[in-house]
Amino acid sequence: MAVAHGRGDEVLAELETLIAQLEPVDADTHVLQLVVRANRTVVLIGQERHEEAEAESLDILRAVPRLAHLTPLLRLELRVLGNLGRALCGQARHEEAEEIARGNLPRADERSAVPLYAVLMRALNGQGRYEETLAVARRFAPPPQRADSGLVDLFTGAAQLGLGRLGEAEAAARRALTDCERQLHPAHPRTREVRDLLARVTGEHPFG
Repeated sequence: MAVAHGRGDEVLAELETLIAQLEPVDADTHVLQLVVRANRTVVLIGQERHEEAEAESLDILRAVPRLAHLTPLLRLELRVLGNLGRALCGQARHEEAEEIARGNLPRADERSAVPLYAVLMRALNGQGRYEETLAVARRFAPPPQRADSGLVDLFTGAAQLGLGRLGEAEAAARRALTDCERQLHPAHPRTREVRDLLARVTGEHPFG
């Protein structure tokens, strides 16, 4: 929620303090620590600290099997895999991110699939496979959630831009921006990303 309100920088220190204070004395506190660490990873990605986010995600994923026999952790695992995919995309390692998304989507329910679909579309765009991105976007209908505002239109607009369809790209980018401005903080990473996309489409300053 703090990230959605553009307060990621403010909460990073709080998350790190909480992680240090959570002594994993049993399964419940261990899982809680992993959840807080996953939240920290999201903040790191928002700060474009992708290598750190990758390392943190991999460390969390190594811990999951040690607890899976005690408590269901599939949703947490899929969420962290989504974070890992985003971190890889941030390092232009799009093929690896695509493999993670495709390999884990069959295990995901409707809600857990959202970050994996987002990784898949980002990874396909990063490889210049824009028509495939549009095909994914057409069949992907995430359940309405504030956190997903502008998501599909962002990747659709980027794909249309890659194909040189400026009118369609601008329309998608403006839909995404309207959605983000209505639901997310102006400092949210997706709001900034949509503004940057619109600027690339129109040739205008992103805050003009």
